[in-house]
Amino acid sequence: MSDLKKFPSTTTKPKLLDQVRNAIQTKHYSVRTEESYVNWIKRYIIYHNKRHPKEMGEKEINVFLTHLAVNKKVAASTQNQALCAIIFLYKHVLKIDIGDLGDMVWAKKPKRLPVVFTRTEAQAIIDQLNGIKWIMVNILYGSGLRLMECLRLRVQDVDFGQKKIIVRDGKGAKDRATLFPEVIKKQLTLHLKTIKIQHLKDLTDGYGKVYLPYALENKYPNANKEWCWQYIFPSEKLSIDPRSGIKRRHHLDESYLQKAVKSAIKKAGINKNAGCHTFRHSFATHLLEDTQDIRTVQELLGHEDLNTTMIYTHVLDKGPFGITSPADKLKK
Repeated sequence: MSDLKKFPSTTTKPKLLDQVRNAIQTKHYSVRTEESYVNWIKRYIIYHNKRHPKEMGEKEINVFLTHLAVNKKVAASTQNQALCAIIFLYKHVLKIDIGDLGDMVWAKKPKRLPVVFTRTEAQAIIDQLNGIKWIMVNILYGSGLRLMECLRLRVQDVDFGQKKIIVRDGKGAKDRATLFPEVIKKQLTLHLKTIKIQHLKDLTDGYGKVYLPYALENKYPNANKEWCWQYIFPSEKLSIDPRSGIKRRHHLDESYLQKAVKSAIKKAGINKNAGCHTFRHSFATHLLEDTQDIRTVQELLGHEDLNTTMIYTHVLDKGPFGITSPADKLKK
């Protein structure tokens, strides 16, 4: 056997799903998006008996989407996510012009009013929580953050002096500033002191390097060890980064707070199909009830379109149209 045959060629083209992963990482999409897209593309290929996507097109895509809607009964948002993944495959990996796929039909999302807590309900739920969970829920409700935005907060993102929280690289890859709820100041200060001790111990043990986005680790080699870059809500355990293979401390998992909030809602005796995101809805609704300008609320939430914020005007405490029912004006 010659020396050339002993070693695999370094010019071998990566497998299709590896090409997808590389393209996603090049565009700085999150790990969650990567996992989701790869999963949908894999399901698309398997459904069509492992045919190569280059051999398929508009017909096969629509058949797969119909299968998801009719047989799997998936939600419109799930069907659209699958379509996004497949379009990404053709456009950014296979380099097939999206126009060649014909007119893809996006599933129409049903228009539903957001579930909102009353102020009394919000207080009752928060009273069931303590420690880190209490701080986090107060941030969701007091600042209007999405759950993942809260989990990804770093030490430098909270400005005690200017009383604001900075959400970096939020939905739509945008930064925004929002309110800092004074109620958490004392407990958050104590919490930060505790996790700083943990961070120093991690450094002593040879760890303490946090994940940094967009190759900042290469630009600032020591920044990943600096206190200001550490997560405010770090995981209790070290874990292996699925992309880099580095063992380090990531932020808490979503389920940590989701389970606690579900339990708190039940204990508070509130019969609503609600969860962590309901606090964001409540934040917006209660600000509008307090006659805050809707464009200010739009900015705090990070909505690109004012119409997205307008949905909260339909769930104010005066009813969906801000008027009194004629039945309530009848003599008792």
